[in-house]
Amino acid sequence: MSAPLAPPPSYAETPTLLVKIFGKDQPGITAGLFDTLAAFAVEVVDIEQLVTRGRITLCALVTSPTAGTATEGELRATVHSWAESMRLEAEIISGTGDNRPRGTGRSHVTVLGHPLTAESTAAITASITSTGGNIDRIFRLAKYPVLAVEFDVSGAETAPLRTSLALEAVKHGVDVAVVASGLQRRAQRLVVMDVDSTLIQDEVIELFAAHAGCEAEVAEVTARAMRGELDFEQSLHARVELLAGLDASVVDKVRKEVRLTPGARTLVRTLKRLGFQVGVVSGGFTQVTDALKDELGLDFASANTLEIEDGKFTGRVTGEIVDRAGKARLLRRFAVEAGVPLAQTVAIGDGANDLDMLNTAGLGVAFNAKPVVREAAHTAVNVPFLDTVLYLLGITREEVEAADDGAADDEGDTLTTAAPEIAVRGLNGPAGRAGPRA
Repeated sequence: MSAPLAPPPSYAETPTLLVKIFGKDQPGITAGLFDTLAAFAVEVVDIEQLVTRGRITLCALVTSPTAGTATEGELRATVHSWAESMRLEAEIISGTGDNRPRGTGRSHVTVLGHPLTAESTAAITASITSTGGNIDRIFRLAKYPVLAVEFDVSGAETAPLRTSLALEAVKHGVDVAVVASGLQRRAQRLVVMDVDSTLIQDEVIELFAAHAGCEAEVAEVTARAMRGELDFEQSLHARVELLAGLDASVVDKVRKEVRLTPGARTLVRTLKRLGFQVGVVSGGFTQVTDALKDELGLDFASANTLEIEDGKFTGRVTGEIVDRAGKARLLRRFAVEAGVPLAQTVAIGDGANDLDMLNTAGLGVAFNAKPVVREAAHTAVNVPFLDTVLYLLGITREEVEAADDGAADDEGDTLTTAAPEIAVRGLNGPAGRAGPRA
């Protein structure tokens, strides 16, 4: 049997030195500093390093030299001499002990700005402070298509922090997501999306309606339903009735007309590569969502089904209606099938019929949503790039691009089941990267 691990060292009463190095970044700085410190037999308590626009800030918290080896003065002189030889600046501060313990209640706060201004950053950080939170670390996740910055916050509970920051986000025109810190953020997740105006840029029933010559009538009913002014099931039946008699061959035409939202392929592909499971639920129709499932490699898909008899639409739907309550029910079902707890699910949608699903998920994201949805969801994304949701999960742009290995933009991608080679290229190669980049 192996010996038990020794308890971690306590530096509470130990004299320590904070060694800070500043200057132009160059190879070998970190190695050079610690090679210099090694001569004094000090222990490393903490290290932090940051490079911004080619300028490095390196901080090392180390124990003071022990008696009989060397003096603190000798260490200071040696470090300053080394820094000068590297054309760097050094500052050394004496003290006692380690960093103070982080407060209870820890969260990740992700801020998306397009752009992110000093005014909005001041408001967000002041709001964090007002809730009792302390910012322990700030890290840039992405610089395009939006600037995404993550704040590690301690000392404030997640729920009140989220409420406080949501108000500032609306006021200053930025998107803010707050999620609890912990191992669950690294665990496998299930991501479930709405389809119309979320995964794709279109409302599928309006595409069908255009072929039936009733586009204006259907669009008006759709808009009222998405604003929550009409019962979804009633509006669904009313719109589908307008399609009665339309030739079913139009399904192939509509599939080719469907436009994926910029970033959709990148989002799905990246999530799948990370081992996440991805699904869609739609108040639209299986005639389109089944093709999307095949093209994007989705794990789950559920939608309404247009009834077809003798090669014509009957003006009716068949099977279980996927409405507001149905979407939440399907999220729960998918989670059970995926073996993922609800707390580890992410739901993305834009309409009032997505609200139950958004509030059932561990993280509900309102994507370019109606005001009533933005106000009720956990967080909102108001830029037209679906892959920005990755940043809310702590995934950096560099990690996405490294996984893509030089994939090209997917702006303007269409659902092309008639040309499978295009679909394959989009998922695995040059057609797969997200949308227009600023």
